[in-house]
Amino acid sequence: MTNIKKAKKWLLAASIAAAVSSASSAGAGQQAIMETTGLTSQPIGHYEYCQANRSDCRIKARSMKPEHLTRERWSEMVEINAYANATVTPVTDMDYFGVPEIWSMPEAYGDCEDYALLKRRMLMQKGWPASVLLVTVVRQPNGDGHAVLTVRTDRGDFILDNLNERILPWNETEYRYLKRQAAAHSGKWEGIADRRNAKALVSSVGSVNQ
Repeated sequence: MTNIKKAKKWLLAASIAAAVSSASSAGAGQQAIMETTGLTSQPIGHYEYCQANRSDCRIKARSMKPEHLTRERWSEMVEINAYANATVTPVTDMDYFGVPEIWSMPEAYGDCEDYALLKRRMLMQKGWPASVLLVTVVRQPNGDGHAVLTVRTDRGDFILDNLNERILPWNETEYRYLKRQAAAHSGKWEGIADRRNAKALVSSVGSVNQ
């Protein structure tokens, strides 16, 4: 094995070990698995996306189990997150389509939910079930809305984000979580009980940014 291959293998092992350790050591009241609150309203952008992509919004889960997080699966997450972030140029829907909100599969340009849809599709092409790949609506610290992809694993829920190359456990991000696609049905949405208090959230984000 070449030194380069050995280095890549070591880095991959180190990255998954760090992620697993981070997810497993979540503090009190900061669970690595999101708590949902039942069905809620579907974002208008996703509703319109579903009108044009009906089969993608009619997927019912055969199993509700999270994905087993192996080194291979972690590698796929890292590679796809990096690929989508590098190949899609960020642009607002107003600037690109001339409308305030439209969810679509990006080719060269897109905004946050388009990145999430692309990553979801690419992971599904790798054999990941739709039930563990959930487009999620959050609020940024500045109050702006944002969308990310939540990946449900047996090591916790991880976030693929076009604003961050790092894949983090959901409870170590700076966002306030509002709702996500329902694991049981890709066309339905569930509310999220983000019970992290402000002090814990600031502490968690501070440790991530150090």
